[in-house]
Parts: sequence; C-alpha cells; structure tokens
Amino acid sequence: MGRHALTDAPASTSQWDAADYARVGGFVPALGQAALGLLDPQPGEHILDVGCGDGTLTLKIKQMGADVVGIDNSLSMVAAAKAKGLDARLMDAAELKFAEAFDAAFSNATLHWVLDKERAARAIWFALKHGGRFAGEMGGAGNLAKLRQALDEELVIRGFGPPTYAANWYPTPEEFAAVYERAGFIDIDARLIERPTPLEHGIAAWVLTFRAGWLDRAGVPHAERQSIADAVAARFDDNIADYVRLRFTMRKPR
Repeated sequence: MGRHALTDAPASTSQWDAADYARVGGFVPALGQAALGLLDPQPGEHILDVGCGDGTLTLKIKQMGADVVGIDNSLSMVAAAKAKGLDARLMDAAELKFAEAFDAAFSNATLHWVLDKERAARAIWFALKHGGRFAGEMGGAGNLAKLRQALDEELVIRGFGPPTYAANWYPTPEEFAAVYERAGFIDIDARLIERPTPLEHGIAAWVLTFRAGWLDRAGVPHAERQSIADAVAARFDDNIADYVRLRFTMRKPR
C-alpha cells in the first residue's frame, strides 16, 4: 500500500499520562543523554528545558549545578516534574513567557510535537540571553516510518477515515536549520541519527501510548484499540522501533 494520508496526521493531541509514559516511554529520557551532552550544562547557568516531560532529564541538569526551569504543555507531566522538586511550568513551547532570561536552552523529544515551529523557534530565541546556546534532539526525517505506515494500513483495513491535517514535524537537517536561521540563530549544526530502539513493553504498548491522539482523530473506539495495536505489532518480527533522531546545536548572536 502506498503512503496514506494518515501518515501526515497529528500523532497526539491527547494529554499525556505521566505514569503510563514513564512505564512505556522510559527509553526517551534514558536515550536523551546524548542530547544532554551536546548542551554541556555548567554550574550556575540558568537553563530552560523545553518540553521537560516528567522532569527526568531536567533533574539531571539541576544535579549538574544549573538553575533550571522546565516547561511542558501537559498538566500530568508538569505535576510529575514538580513532584521531583523541580521548577516546572505549564506552558506551550510556541508561547514562552521569557525574555533574555536563560544562558542556554535544551529540548529532548519535544519539538516534533510542536506544529507552530516558527513561533516556537522565535520564542526560544527571545528566551535566551545574547550569546545563549540551544541544543537537543527531536524526531527527524524518516522517523518511525515503518511503524507509522503499519498503523496507517491497519486503520484503513478497518474502515477508519484518516485524519487530514498537520503532522508531527519530522524535518530534514536543512528544513530544521532554515526555520531556526529565520528565527535569528547562528552556527546551526543539525544532523540525522538512525537509532533503532528496542521497546521493552512491545510495539502494541507503544501504539497505545504514543499514538493515542492519532487513534482519537481516526475515531477508533477504545474497545477496538488493543486489537489494532496487536495487529500492528504482529507485522514485525521484533520489538525494534525505527527511530530517526535529529540532533542539533546553535546559538543566539552576542
């Protein structure tokens, strides 16, 4: 089957469940260490974590001696981050309320969910002090192509109409750099990293957690979701997700 329109549908608008995410998606912050290495937080720095989730990596930044603020648009995630003793705030990446407040910004596995990418890039630029740096990781071009296609096909087989509007943003390095260059950043380095990722709890659990919003938009009743997730999982011989990450560094001019 060819590439179906559903592949371009938003993957999630549902509010995350922090406990479920921690159980099924614990690999996300665990594998975010490489992105955190790009940031290289220094003691005493003021750092913004864009899309802090439950605060797992935010806490690591704090433990390195930095003063860190995490933002996320999920109330459940913010509550989980606050429970770790972090300064976590309910806020959308495209609507940051900061001006020249941070020495650096970090983001792991978030920017591909932010469809208003131009506003988000500009908001992060404004949040940084002059000379401030921004580093992190997101889904890049080709991310989860096989899994997304398998889900497309299983939905269509069952007669569910595909959502018809915007997708996650999985850019090429060139597309990503163009957005952030227009926002005012310089010295942008962006590159794709293929990262096949074992899913400890299996593909079906991944579908139910990471594609819940997609299933919402397709109109799939909750009673039918497990069977669809199981059918997607049955198409694969292993529990390896075809993740492709885009890692980046850049800075705001002095």
